[in-house]
Amino acid sequence: MTDIILKAENISKQYRLGLVGTGTISHDLNRWWYRIRGKEDPYLKVGESNDRSTKGNSDYVWALQDINFEVKRGEVLGIIGKNGAGKSTLLKILSKVTSPTTGVIKTRGRIASLLEVGTGFHGEMTGRENIYLNGAILGMTKKEVSSKIEEIIEFSGCQRYIDTPVKRYSSGMTVRLAFAVAAFLEPEILVIDEVLAVGDAEFQKKAIGKMQDISKGEGRTVLFVSHDLSAISVLANRTVVLANGRIAAIEETSKAISYYSSLQTSQKIFKKEPRQTAPSVTRVEITASEGGTLHANGEAFKIDFEINMPEDNYQNLAFSFQILNNLNKAVTFTYAFDLDTPLCRKKGINKIRYVFNKLRLYKGNYHLRIHLANSKTREKFQEFDCCNFQVEMLNQKEPEWGWQNNVCQYIEEGEWKI
Repeated sequence: MTDIILKAENISKQYRLGLVGTGTISHDLNRWWYRIRGKEDPYLKVGESNDRSTKGNSDYVWALQDINFEVKRGEVLGIIGKNGAGKSTLLKILSKVTSPTTGVIKTRGRIASLLEVGTGFHGEMTGRENIYLNGAILGMTKKEVSSKIEEIIEFSGCQRYIDTPVKRYSSGMTVRLAFAVAAFLEPEILVIDEVLAVGDAEFQKKAIGKMQDISKGEGRTVLFVSHDLSAISVLANRTVVLANGRIAAIEETSKAISYYSSLQTSQKIFKKEPRQTAPSVTRVEITASEGGTLHANGEAFKIDFEINMPEDNYQNLAFSFQILNNLNKAVTFTYAFDLDTPLCRKKGINKIRYVFNKLRLYKGNYHLRIHLANSKTREKFQEFDCCNFQVEMLNQKEPEWGWQNNVCQYIEEGEWKI
């Protein structure tokens, strides 16, 4: 128990939709009447789960429900989940920006939080003045802040503008300075939301390196929310998966990422009605290494196709597929011709599987583009996109230059000869 620095016990947060507060005087009076009699708030028994994709019947919604976990000193805890799952609400409660409806947060030490761009900064004050302001908020003396201020300014990369009012900073500069303040003023617990996505690649690399230093080297605790699963896999020892305001899993990070992928709205399967007069692809299914639509670079990747043939012994079929990146540029191309190998010669559904023993795509989002044609007459039967999937550099050490989207699209092994 001496190693536990933060503990969340039965945390729940309820909101009334569309209005601030309870919305009506009758509800306020009703709550007050129950409270003075020592009874439970009657509105805690109503409300629906936090599923933003469905239309509910209640005016109350539980942004968080029954959240319980512990964090050890020096641990980096990742928090992942879809948009609206309750991640930011949880961090705001942990940072004491807002209070929970029920439950309690127990902490041992100062908490510094970086939740939104410019949080805790006064736009009319200079960057230097805001450093002292944030230090005072964290309970530090002017002398303590002064001993760190040169390191903070150097790390932020805002030396030229440090005596300029923060309202003239770009969002990236503001985040740089805010992160530097939070990291160097030595809180026992550092809470970071998705704000690092605002920074450029150089800053993200520095920030990740600093988070590793303060957790491993200085023994401080970091709670890190991000949609960048690569960053989570590099930084976090354990990861919490949130879904609809509840904890879906708390696992070692690689297992948590795999579980999170399995919760995603699956686009791994494509189905289409068969054409009666021409060959047609009726089904495509991908099998990624991490389950769902998440694939780890260098692991096996399978694609299953079903092609409907309207007649027996159809010849000259040409079938191919491409893997395209998020800019719709093809990064791989694979094809099969009936002229080379008899392909889908039987009437009805024919099944084909293609296996990449080690698919070495760079991190990013990809999808398939399917082509079906007659190789002799050049008649095109089908061309369509399907099956989105995501590639991450999981369980791989972060290189010095960092993993960056769209820098390189395909990695292939070869042999050097000198």
